[in-house]
Amino acid sequence: MTWWHAIVISAAGIWAGMINTVVGSGTLVTFPVLITLGYPPVTATTSNAIGLIPGAISGSIGYRKELTGQAGRVTRLAVGSVVGAIGGSILLLALPPDAFETVVPWLIGLALVLVVAQPKVSAWVLRRSGSADGHGGPVLFTFVLLIGVYGGYFTAAQGVMLMAVLGMFLNEPIQRLNGVKNVLAAVVNTVAGVVYAFYAPVSWPVIGLLAVSSTVGGLLGAKIGRKLPPRVLRAVIVLVAVAAIVKLVLD
Repeated sequence: MTWWHAIVISAAGIWAGMINTVVGSGTLVTFPVLITLGYPPVTATTSNAIGLIPGAISGSIGYRKELTGQAGRVTRLAVGSVVGAIGGSILLLALPPDAFETVVPWLIGLALVLVVAQPKVSAWVLRRSGSADGHGGPVLFTFVLLIGVYGGYFTAAQGVMLMAVLGMFLNEPIQRLNGVKNVLAAVVNTVAGVVYAFYAPVSWPVIGLLAVSSTVGGLLGAKIGRKLPPRVLRAVIVLVAVAAIVKLVLD
């Protein structure tokens, strides 16, 4: 790894940590950067998932005020995230690398659609939360589990998905929902990351850089990231993700 690669990866990690805390989809910054720097797609996604764990955890801690009184709810839903993440990570390991390389441009494209639609998702969550039942029950648990499967296979935009389903079933302000989203995304990344660390190809230098930089980004996101214009966050996501799709298709 060259010195300028390290600088680029660190900068991407800080930005991803902020984005994951505020909007979600930080993977759509770091994953394309790793692809552009020449890392194989599977190694890029596994290293990215492990490296962003500290940032996801620091972002969740930054939202601890919004999580007050939600311990039981978060614990129940986290079980679904754990089961889903195990299933998704097993899929990534069991399927041939060619299958991942074939499907990942489509997954990035889907994630981009979700990111672009995020303002409408947030507005819908605000409208819907007043009529949500406040519990969710087995249907919400099932949705969270399925998103965990997606996140265990390819983490990008799972935060946007989680915000959508949480808004459907929980009667809470959007920032309290965002706190729950941060915890569940951190659970998925952590579980999948543990599996990857033992059984998948990873780059430990990349993981180290992302771990430190995403932690800084997560803390910044919880403190000042909410003050940044959402359009700026989404614009960066779209630019780097489109670049990754082009590179993957051309290769």
